[in-house]
Amino acid sequence: MTVTSTPLDTRDPRPRAGTTAYRRTVIALVAAAVATFAQLWSVQPILPAIATGFDTSAGQAALTVSLATGGLAGFTLIWSGAADRIGRARVIALSLLLAIVLGAAIPFSTELWTLLVLRTLQGAALGGVSAAAVAYLAEEIHPRDAPKATGLYIAGNPLGGMGGRLLAGFAAEHGGWQWGVAANTILGLAALLVFILVLPRNKSGAPARRADSDDGLSMGRRLKAAMTTRGLIPMYAQALLLMGAFMAVYNVLGFRLTDQPFGLSQAAASLLFLSYTAGMLGSAVAGSATLRWGRYGVLTTATLLLLVGLGGLFTTSVWLLLATLLLLTFAFFCAHATASAWVGSQAVTGRAQATAVYTLAYYLGASLFGWLGGVVYDAVGWNGTVALALGLTVLAGLFALRLRKLPTP
Repeated sequence: MTVTSTPLDTRDPRPRAGTTAYRRTVIALVAAAVATFAQLWSVQPILPAIATGFDTSAGQAALTVSLATGGLAGFTLIWSGAADRIGRARVIALSLLLAIVLGAAIPFSTELWTLLVLRTLQGAALGGVSAAAVAYLAEEIHPRDAPKATGLYIAGNPLGGMGGRLLAGFAAEHGGWQWGVAANTILGLAALLVFILVLPRNKSGAPARRADSDDGLSMGRRLKAAMTTRGLIPMYAQALLLMGAFMAVYNVLGFRLTDQPFGLSQAAASLLFLSYTAGMLGSAVAGSATLRWGRYGVLTTATLLLLVGLGGLFTTSVWLLLATLLLLTFAFFCAHATASAWVGSQAVTGRAQATAVYTLAYYLGASLFGWLGGVVYDAVGWNGTVALALGLTVLAGLFALRLRKLPTP
């Protein structure tokens, strides 16, 4: 007997991969990601310069990163509620505009506490992009192609992070940490213009409404769904622990590279952030890889590769360290893109809140463990920070075991 397969969702009007609307949507969201992560991580490669400029320790300098990610985490749920009311695209644009205004003020900080306050506010402003972008793609792109679009958006994270870090490192080498921040503010403004000009317009001008929308539910009901839907808690744990491990290493990488045995200059040390090119590759391939091997298979493989990469960070060879960073960054962003898209599809009810909680966990991990990595570095050195990251990754793998037989909603 011959069985004829019927294409899924043939009546769904949302754009498919290859269409102009799909390409414009992805380009706009990647631009938003670049603007977000260039500004969020702009101070990371210049933490030694900030520590010197304000005569402070590595742990205190790392607060300029941790408080920004903490502010982002703390405001994701607020931004997600705003996105439900005024539309996700509008929230993304407003979020970036506020962050750029705050970024323009940061270089004028003369006291560490002023810098920390402004960075916290900037992180809170950037929370709008992270709270709305994945949910926007899940709703506006055809379900068959949404994982691929999400992977491409996530690829914009390391693209912005790498570009911002390199830009900050070279600008700071010639004009101090203030120029490093200012250069990324200008980059953010350019990317915001791309987002506004390229994103396809909703003809009615109103936020898109889908037949499966949960707009009639209260915020409490949507939050409850985001916390009780099967499988979401282990996915949030991936964000918290894997991002924590990743940031614990990267927050003190600049100190490691400018200290012995490497002794690199600020500009030369920032070149190792080119390893973020591997993150773009990892994010981009995650979507297609899940179609072939399944999300759990991709997540597990990425976690194992992450452990291998972390184990290689004990090296004292700069070339081996670069190779290790490439593997580490590829694996992390592959895992992040997989888990992030998984949340978007698993959360049928309260999708915006689920992606916001994932984002909260992601940046809470960056804030808490990124700061803790600096404290451990001050206390026992680089090897202690790497050991902390290894422990967090193993714990994430244990949580992921609960996703083995998770059914598709």
